Amino acid sequence: MKSPGPKKIVPTIAITLGDPAGIGPEIIAKTLRDPRLPKGFRFEVLGTKSGKGIHPGKLTRTSARVALKALEEAAEGCLRGKFAAMVTGPVQKEAIAQLQPDFVGQTEFLARACGLPDDAAAMVLTDPKLTVALCTNHCSLKNALARLTPERIIHVTKMTRQFLQQRGIARPRIAFAGINPHMGEGGMFGDEDFRLFHSAREKLAKDGIALIGGPADTMFYYAVQKKLFDAVICAYHDQGLIPFKLVAFETGVNVTLGLPIIRTSPDHGTALEIAGKNVANHRSMLAAVQLACQLAKTRSRM
Repeated sequence: MKSPGPKKIVPTIAITLGDPAGIGPEIIAKTLRDPRLPKGFRFEVLGTKSGKGIHPGKLTRTSARVALKALEEAAEGCLRGKFAAMVTGPVQKEAIAQLQPDFVGQTEFLARACGLPDDAAAMVLTDPKLTVALCTNHCSLKNALARLTPERIIHVTKMTRQFLQQRGIARPRIAFAGINPHMGEGGMFGDEDFRLFHSAREKLAKDGIALIGGPADTMFYYAVQKKLFDAVICAYHDQGLIPFKLVAFETGVNVTLGLPIIRTSPDHGTALEIAGKNVANHRSMLAAVQLACQLAKTRSRM
Protein backbone atom coordinates (compact mmCIF):
# COMPACT_ATOMS: atom_id res chain seq x y z
CA MET A 1 0.00 0.00 0.00
CA LYS A 2 1.36 3.38 -1.00
CA SER A 3 2.23 5.67 1.86
CA PRO A 4 0.63 9.11 1.68
CA GLY A 5 2.92 11.89 0.50
CA PRO A 6 3.80 14.92 2.58
CA LYS A 7 0.85 17.04 3.55
CA LYS A 8 0.50 20.04 1.28
CA ILE A 9 0.90 23.34 3.10
CA VAL A 10 -1.74 25.86 2.11
CA PRO A 11 -0.30 29.41 2.20
CA THR A 12 -2.16 31.93 4.33
CA ILE A 13 -2.81 35.52 3.29
CA ALA A 14 -3.41 37.99 6.12
CA ILE A 15 -6.09 40.62 5.50
CA THR A 16 -6.16 43.52 7.94
CA LEU A 17 -9.55 45.03 8.62
CA GLY A 18 -8.27 48.59 8.40
CA ASP A 19 -10.21 51.08 10.48
CA PRO A 20 -13.45 49.24 11.37
CA ALA A 21 -15.33 52.54 11.29
CA GLY A 22 -14.79 52.63 7.53
CA ILE A 23 -15.76 50.33 4.68
CA GLY A 24 -12.98 47.81 5.37
CA PRO A 25 -15.23 45.21 7.05
CA GLU A 26 -17.76 45.42 4.21
CA ILE A 27 -15.37 45.16 1.27
CA ILE A 28 -13.47 42.30 2.92
CA ALA A 29 -16.67 40.34 3.57
CA LYS A 30 -17.76 40.86 -0.06
CA THR A 31 -14.32 39.83 -1.34
CA LEU A 32 -14.26 36.61 0.66
CA ARG A 33 -17.66 35.67 -0.81
CA ASP A 34 -16.64 36.50 -4.38
CA PRO A 35 -16.25 33.44 -6.66
CA ARG A 36 -13.22 35.13 -8.25
CA LEU A 37 -11.26 34.78 -5.00
CA PRO A 38 -8.04 32.83 -5.73
CA LYS A 39 -8.10 29.12 -4.92
CA GLY A 40 -5.38 27.30 -3.01
CA PHE A 41 -4.99 29.89 -0.25
CA ARG A 42 -6.27 30.43 3.27
CA PHE A 43 -7.36 33.92 4.28
CA GLU A 44 -7.10 35.21 7.84
CA VAL A 45 -8.82 38.48 8.70
CA LEU A 46 -7.10 40.45 11.46
CA GLY A 47 -9.04 43.03 13.48
CA THR A 48 -12.33 43.46 15.32
CA LYS A 49 -15.22 44.85 13.28
CA SER A 50 -17.65 45.44 16.15
CA GLY A 51 -17.66 46.19 19.85
CA LYS A 52 -17.65 49.07 22.28
CA GLY A 53 -16.23 52.24 20.75
CA ILE A 54 -16.65 51.07 17.14
CA HIS A 55 -19.35 52.78 15.08
CA PRO A 56 -19.62 52.85 11.25
CA GLY A 57 -18.72 56.27 9.90
CA LYS A 58 -17.28 57.57 13.18
CA LEU A 59 -13.56 57.57 13.92
CA THR A 60 -12.56 56.82 17.50
CA ARG A 61 -9.36 55.99 19.31
CA THR A 62 -10.73 52.47 19.69
CA SER A 63 -11.19 51.97 15.96
CA ALA A 64 -7.74 53.42 15.25
CA ARG A 65 -6.25 51.06 17.85
CA VAL A 66 -7.89 48.08 16.12
CA ALA A 67 -6.39 49.16 12.79
CA LEU A 68 -2.91 49.62 14.25
CA LYS A 69 -2.93 46.31 16.12
CA ALA A 70 -4.01 44.40 13.01
CA LEU A 71 -1.24 46.05 11.00
CA GLU A 72 1.35 45.09 13.62
CA GLU A 73 0.10 41.51 13.76
CA ALA A 74 0.14 41.10 9.99
CA ALA A 75 3.66 42.51 9.64
CA GLU A 76 4.98 40.29 12.41
CA GLY A 77 3.27 37.25 10.90
CA CYS A 78 4.76 37.92 7.46
CA LEU A 79 8.24 38.34 8.91
CA ARG A 80 7.94 35.08 10.87
CA GLY A 81 6.67 33.19 7.85
CA LYS A 82 3.18 32.62 9.25
CA PHE A 83 1.67 34.58 6.36
CA ALA A 84 2.73 34.38 2.71
CA ALA A 85 1.52 37.94 2.13
CA MET A 86 -0.61 40.66 3.65
CA VAL A 87 -3.44 42.76 2.25
CA THR A 88 -4.20 45.90 4.23
CA GLY A 89 -7.61 47.48 4.60
CA PRO A 90 -7.93 51.28 4.46
CA VAL A 91 -6.99 53.29 7.55
CA GLN A 92 -7.31 56.92 8.60
CA LYS A 93 -3.73 58.17 8.97
CA GLU A 94 -4.65 61.08 11.19
CA ALA A 95 -6.49 58.81 13.64
CA ILE A 96 -3.56 56.41 14.00
CA ALA A 97 -1.14 59.33 14.33
CA GLN A 98 -2.97 60.34 17.49
CA LEU A 99 -1.88 57.01 18.98
CA GLN A 100 1.51 56.85 17.27
CA PRO A 101 2.72 60.39 16.43
CA ASP A 102 5.36 59.30 13.91
CA PHE A 103 2.82 57.35 11.81
CA VAL A 104 2.55 58.79 8.29
CA GLY A 105 1.19 55.81 6.39
CA GLN A 106 1.04 52.05 6.19
CA THR A 107 3.86 51.94 3.63
CA GLU A 108 6.32 53.69 5.96
CA PHE A 109 5.04 51.74 8.98
CA LEU A 110 5.83 48.46 7.25
CA ALA A 111 9.30 49.62 6.24
CA ARG A 112 10.05 50.37 9.89
CA ALA A 113 8.52 47.04 10.98
CA CYS A 114 11.02 45.35 8.67
CA GLY A 115 13.88 47.30 10.26
CA LEU A 116 14.34 49.52 7.22
CA PRO A 117 14.23 53.29 6.63
CA ASP A 118 11.03 54.80 5.26
CA ASP A 119 12.48 55.31 1.79
CA ALA A 120 13.39 51.64 1.42
CA ALA A 121 9.76 51.11 0.45
CA ALA A 122 8.25 52.36 -2.77
CA MET A 123 4.57 52.73 -3.60
CA VAL A 124 3.44 51.25 -6.89
CA LEU A 125 -0.17 51.60 -8.06
CA THR A 126 -1.15 49.06 -10.66
CA ASP A 127 -4.09 48.16 -12.88
CA PRO A 128 -4.34 46.66 -16.38
CA LYS A 129 -4.80 50.20 -17.70
CA LEU A 130 -1.85 51.91 -15.96
CA THR A 131 1.01 51.30 -13.52
CA VAL A 132 2.74 54.17 -11.72
CA ALA A 133 5.65 54.07 -9.27
CA LEU A 134 6.35 56.88 -6.83
CA CYS A 135 9.85 58.13 -6.00
CA THR A 136 8.49 59.83 -2.87
CA ASN A 137 5.52 58.77 -0.77
CA HIS A 138 3.65 60.65 1.97
CA CYS A 139 5.24 64.07 2.35
CA SER A 140 4.77 67.66 1.24
CA LEU A 141 5.65 68.65 -2.32
CA LYS A 142 8.50 70.75 -0.93
CA ASN A 143 9.95 67.76 0.91
CA ALA A 144 9.37 65.48 -2.06
CA LEU A 145 11.56 67.63 -4.30
CA ALA A 146 14.22 67.82 -1.59
CA ARG A 147 14.25 64.03 -1.28
CA LEU A 148 14.35 63.35 -5.00
CA THR A 149 17.80 62.25 -6.22
CA PRO A 150 19.15 60.40 -9.26
CA GLU A 151 19.84 57.45 -6.94
CA ARG A 152 16.21 57.38 -5.83
CA ILE A 153 14.96 57.42 -9.41
CA ILE A 154 17.32 54.56 -10.23
CA HIS A 155 16.26 52.55 -7.18
CA VAL A 156 12.53 52.90 -7.91
CA THR A 157 13.02 52.19 -11.62
CA LYS A 158 14.90 48.95 -10.91
CA MET A 159 12.30 47.77 -8.38
CA THR A 160 9.48 48.59 -10.79
CA ARG A 161 11.22 46.73 -13.60
CA GLN A 162 11.60 43.65 -11.41
CA PHE A 163 7.94 43.86 -10.37
CA LEU A 164 6.79 44.00 -14.00
CA GLN A 165 9.01 41.04 -14.87
CA GLN A 166 7.45 39.06 -12.02
CA ARG A 167 4.11 39.77 -13.63
CA GLY A 168 5.20 38.30 -16.94
CA ILE A 169 6.56 41.32 -18.85
CA ALA A 170 10.00 40.16 -20.01
CA ARG A 171 11.18 43.55 -21.33
CA PRO A 172 9.32 46.31 -19.47
CA ARG A 173 8.97 49.69 -21.16
CA ILE A 174 9.37 52.30 -18.44
CA ALA A 175 8.93 56.07 -18.67
CA PHE A 176 9.68 58.96 -16.34
CA ALA A 177 7.18 61.80 -15.98
CA GLY A 178 8.90 65.18 -16.06
CA ILE A 179 9.02 67.12 -12.81
CA ASN A 180 8.53 70.62 -14.19
CA PRO A 181 6.19 71.90 -16.93
CA HIS A 182 7.43 70.76 -20.35
CA MET A 183 10.18 68.86 -18.51
CA GLY A 184 11.84 72.17 -17.71
CA GLU A 185 11.77 73.51 -21.30
CA GLY A 186 15.56 73.48 -21.56
CA GLY A 187 16.03 75.11 -18.16
CA MET A 188 13.44 77.85 -18.53
CA PHE A 189 11.23 76.30 -15.83
CA GLY A 190 13.80 74.81 -13.50
CA ASP A 191 16.83 72.54 -13.76
CA GLU A 192 15.52 69.57 -11.75
CA ASP A 193 14.72 67.43 -14.78
CA PHE A 194 18.19 67.93 -16.24
CA ARG A 195 20.02 67.41 -12.93
CA LEU A 196 18.02 64.47 -11.66
CA PHE A 197 16.46 62.58 -14.55
CA HIS A 198 19.28 62.77 -17.10
CA SER A 199 21.84 61.62 -14.56
CA ALA A 200 19.63 58.67 -13.58
CA ARG A 201 18.94 57.75 -17.19
CA GLU A 202 22.64 57.61 -18.05
CA LYS A 203 23.46 55.40 -15.08
CA LEU A 204 20.55 53.07 -15.83
CA ALA A 205 21.65 52.81 -19.47
CA LYS A 206 25.00 51.44 -18.32
CA ASP A 207 23.07 48.60 -16.67
CA GLY A 208 21.13 47.96 -19.85
CA ILE A 209 17.92 49.59 -18.58
CA ALA A 210 16.17 52.16 -20.75
CA LEU A 211 14.26 54.96 -19.00
CA ILE A 212 12.42 57.28 -21.37
CA GLY A 213 11.61 60.76 -20.12
CA GLY A 214 8.97 63.18 -21.26
CA PRO A 215 6.62 65.94 -20.07
CA ALA A 216 4.13 64.65 -17.52
CA ASP A 217 1.22 66.30 -19.34
CA THR A 218 1.60 63.86 -22.25
CA MET A 219 3.35 60.87 -20.69
CA PHE A 220 0.18 59.39 -19.19
CA TYR A 221 -1.65 59.78 -22.48
CA TYR A 222 1.00 57.69 -24.21
CA ALA A 223 0.94 55.13 -21.40
CA VAL A 224 -2.86 54.73 -21.20
CA GLN A 225 -4.17 55.54 -24.66
CA LYS A 226 -1.27 54.48 -26.86
CA LYS A 227 -0.01 51.61 -24.64
CA LEU A 228 3.60 52.67 -25.25
CA PHE A 229 4.75 52.13 -21.66
CA ASP A 230 4.22 49.44 -19.03
CA ALA A 231 4.87 51.82 -16.13
CA VAL A 232 5.50 55.50 -15.43
CA ILE A 233 7.96 56.59 -12.73
CA CYS A 234 6.63 59.66 -10.91
CA ALA A 235 8.50 62.20 -8.81
CA TYR A 236 5.85 62.72 -6.14
CA HIS A 237 2.58 61.30 -4.82
CA ASP A 238 -0.10 63.27 -6.64
CA GLN A 239 1.76 63.32 -9.93
CA GLY A 240 1.09 59.59 -10.13
CA LEU A 241 -2.13 59.24 -8.13
CA ILE A 242 -4.20 61.81 -10.04
CA PRO A 243 -3.95 60.10 -13.45
CA PHE A 244 -4.04 56.64 -11.87
CA LYS A 245 -7.26 57.21 -9.95
CA LEU A 246 -8.80 58.86 -13.00
CA VAL A 247 -8.56 55.58 -14.92
CA ALA A 248 -8.56 52.96 -12.12
CA PHE A 249 -10.37 54.40 -9.12
CA GLU A 250 -12.44 51.27 -8.43
CA THR A 251 -9.98 48.60 -9.55
CA GLY A 252 -6.46 49.84 -8.76
CA VAL A 253 -4.10 48.15 -6.31
CA ASN A 254 -1.36 49.64 -4.16
CA VAL A 255 1.64 47.32 -3.82
CA THR A 256 4.68 48.04 -1.65
CA LEU A 257 8.06 47.26 -3.20
CA GLY A 258 11.47 47.12 -1.51
CA LEU A 259 10.49 45.07 1.55
CA PRO A 260 11.16 41.42 2.42
CA ILE A 261 7.40 40.89 2.75
CA ILE A 262 4.54 41.09 0.24
CA ARG A 263 1.95 43.77 0.87
CA THR A 264 -0.91 44.99 -1.29
CA SER A 265 -3.97 47.11 -0.55
CA PRO A 266 -6.98 48.59 -2.29
CA ASP A 267 -6.28 52.02 -3.68
CA HIS A 268 -8.89 53.97 -1.75
CA GLY A 269 -9.60 55.26 1.73
CA THR A 270 -12.02 54.49 4.51
CA ALA A 271 -15.03 56.15 2.81
CA LEU A 272 -16.62 56.99 6.16
CA GLU A 273 -19.60 58.65 4.46
CA ILE A 274 -20.89 55.28 3.14
CA ALA A 275 -19.64 52.99 5.93
CA GLY A 276 -22.29 50.62 7.22
CA LYS A 277 -24.62 51.18 4.25
CA ASN A 278 -23.65 48.07 2.26
CA VAL A 279 -23.03 50.05 -0.92
CA ALA A 280 -19.20 49.96 -1.08
CA ASN A 281 -17.57 48.55 -4.21
CA HIS A 282 -15.13 45.74 -3.31
CA ARG A 283 -13.39 45.38 -6.68
CA SER A 284 -10.19 47.11 -5.57
CA MET A 285 -9.95 44.88 -2.48
CA LEU A 286 -10.55 41.79 -4.61
CA ALA A 287 -7.83 42.90 -7.04
CA ALA A 288 -5.46 43.49 -4.08
CA VAL A 289 -6.07 39.96 -2.79
CA GLN A 290 -5.61 38.50 -6.27
CA LEU A 291 -2.30 40.32 -6.74
CA ALA A 292 -1.05 39.30 -3.27
CA CYS A 293 -1.77 35.66 -4.12
CA GLN A 294 -0.05 35.96 -7.49
CA LEU A 295 3.08 37.51 -5.94
CA ALA A 296 3.12 34.91 -3.15
CA LYS A 297 2.89 32.11 -5.71
CA THR A 298 5.71 33.65 -7.76
CA ARG A 299 7.93 34.01 -4.68
CA SER A 300 7.33 30.39 -3.65
CA ARG A 301 8.75 29.24 -6.98
CA MET A 302 11.95 31.29 -6.66
